[in-house]
Amino acid sequence: FHGHEEAGAKMFENIGRKLRLPVRDIKRIAKLIRLHLRPIAVAGEEVTDSAIRRMMVEAGEDIDALLQLCRADITSKNKDRVKRYLSNFEQVAQRISEVEEKDKLRNFHSPLDGNAIMRMFGLTPGPEVGKIKNHIEEAILEGEIVNTIEAAREYTEKNKEKLIDLYLRND
Repeated sequence: FHGHEEAGAKMFENIGRKLRLPVRDIKRIAKLIRLHLRPIAVAGEEVTDSAIRRMMVEAGEDIDALLQLCRADITSKNKDRVKRYLSNFEQVAQRISEVEEKDKLRNFHSPLDGNAIMRMFGLTPGPEVGKIKNHIEEAILEGEIVNTIEAAREYTEKNKEKLIDLYLRND
């Protein structure tokens, strides 16, 4: 019925208190009950990144639990409806993965900034600094090194001659 997610959450809050569950658990489970229709609701012809992000922010670290609950809730005697809901659910789950990956890449940056690179190579500002920084970022994206300052600094020191040859020598 319409609004059953809110009614169910309130019922669970009362039951959880009677069972003397930790308040943190009661709040978490009530939140999941309130949001359990959201993954199917955001599905449609065009699932926008912003709709996915809003749902991910609301669910927080419980996004995987929310998806499990939503999938378990897809029941009906109407086989076509179940098939359609499962298809919508899979679409949303896929979009969550895509948005997470896009956001990781968008927020990605070299752990060594231009100032650190200029100090390491004795450079002044210029395009060479950006080229070295891009080289370090590429090494991280390719999995050659982890995305930490220490690993990037060690990689840069180890490959200093190679980087000088590639980006600083004008042969």
